[in-house]
Amino acid sequence: MSTTVEVAIVTDVSVGEPPDVVVVPVARRGEEFVLPLGLPAEVAGIALPSGIDASFAQRQGFSAKAGEVLLLAQSQGTPSLLAIGVGDTDSSREESWRQLGASVVRAARGSRALLMVGLPSPLAEQRLGEALSTGALLASYRFDRKSTEPKPGLEFLDLMVVAEGDLSLQATDALATGVANGVAVAGAVAVARDLVNRHPSEVTPRRLAASLLRRLERSPKVRCHLWRESRVEEENLGGLLGVTKGSSEPPRLLIAEYDPRGFDHLDTQSEQKSRPRRYTDVDEPAASDAEAPRHIVLVGKGVTFDSGGLSLKTAGGMTTMKTDMSGAAIVMAAMTVLETLGVAVRVTAIAPMSENMPGGAAMKPGDVLTARNGKTIEVLNTDAEGRLLLADGLSLAVEAQPDAIIDVATLTGAAVVALGTGVAAILGNDDELVEALIEAGDAAAEPLWRLPLVEAYESHIESDMADIKNIGAAGEAGTISAALFLQHFTGSVPWAHLDIAGTGRSDKSTGYLSKGGTAFSLRTLLGFLRAQA
Repeated sequence: MSTTVEVAIVTDVSVGEPPDVVVVPVARRGEEFVLPLGLPAEVAGIALPSGIDASFAQRQGFSAKAGEVLLLAQSQGTPSLLAIGVGDTDSSREESWRQLGASVVRAARGSRALLMVGLPSPLAEQRLGEALSTGALLASYRFDRKSTEPKPGLEFLDLMVVAEGDLSLQATDALATGVANGVAVAGAVAVARDLVNRHPSEVTPRRLAASLLRRLERSPKVRCHLWRESRVEEENLGGLLGVTKGSSEPPRLLIAEYDPRGFDHLDTQSEQKSRPRRYTDVDEPAASDAEAPRHIVLVGKGVTFDSGGLSLKTAGGMTTMKTDMSGAAIVMAAMTVLETLGVAVRVTAIAPMSENMPGGAAMKPGDVLTARNGKTIEVLNTDAEGRLLLADGLSLAVEAQPDAIIDVATLTGAAVVALGTGVAAILGNDDELVEALIEAGDAAAEPLWRLPLVEAYESHIESDMADIKNIGAAGEAGTISAALFLQHFTGSVPWAHLDIAGTGRSDKSTGYLSKGGTAFSLRTLLGFLRAQA
């Protein structure tokens, strides 16, 4: 499980274990193939090419597209030599280099690989290092619970930097920093994927909360607050309680707070010693601070298994419903690396967790629930349960008086119908926030497509029995009506909603995407948060 590659920068391949595979990145300029400047004549006992013949490449079907692999040399007793495409010479997209890292891992699985990294590159050195290591590590991810022996994975990826002329120490240091950042990002993705991929009886609300707490408490700049069922009742989280009623598993609500300044400015040393961090109550808001960093709140849907409740899903419809807690896994996994990545804004993550089961006490179609903010909700379909949890989570987010709220959820099948499994829907009430997330998604190769919050569709969720109902018009704009529902719990705070129902899992492994849970949008969120100040 998790990633299986160790990425390191090497300067002398004659020291230590020799590589089994040597990889040279190849770019395309018109009809020419371009190799890194400054390549040595030979490395690890094999001759490196000064160029690639276009007619030979054409016969092999190689055009240097990102991720394409061309075998250049292979003989017993010496490393294999591969060329891997990175696209056009002026490509500054991290995705091309993430795909390079992934292709090295997939082509050299079970081997030790040496990748010749040419500087300068179209990418800044730090971005290059991060892209390469992120792609390599994510491609190495596996979650295998089979009793048979797992296939061997690539254990080491060495990066050897080459350049024409003298190479500055500053450039090498920047590359190394990027590699370290990529390790952190891929590690967070692996944490989320592991949680999503485990079987549902292993990741109940209690176990999910406990697992996340253990990880989050390792950071001195993150503190956690866990609400058990009694606290959930005291705090009037009617949506979360309503969904939970049909399950023998009690609910949980986990809040994690990150402050780049640490928490010494809020708590005295004696208070910190006398109060265990794991089960603290939420503190009163601190006095206003003119120099306080901006505050972003993330809310993640945490339905650890969704049977549909009394509005029961089909047997086939339930088979992937262990992934319905992806939102909670994503927002909490992001919190584990904010300090490492140097995020400069305050971030709070809120994850309501529940099972949606058809037990004897389950909520019934026609029931009316009261959410945290006092809004009443008529439940006409118990399989539209995720928005009920988010209603409480978003209400709590508003109370924190943040600068922006972002929620992540595997929410509607309509999003899959509209956008398929490669693009997630984004909706929101603030153009600047939505555009910033779309830009971060493009950089992460996690595409987001904006859908409108059509005011006229508010009529779809009007209720005769309550303030709103939890389903829209049959067969019409299901993703939009769900977002309009959520908007009732966001107040006037800038807010964006990511519906990852289609992108949250993959049925096959390709590039650096592994079959199973994808943690789609986690890298987007990290990119967005790192850009804030």
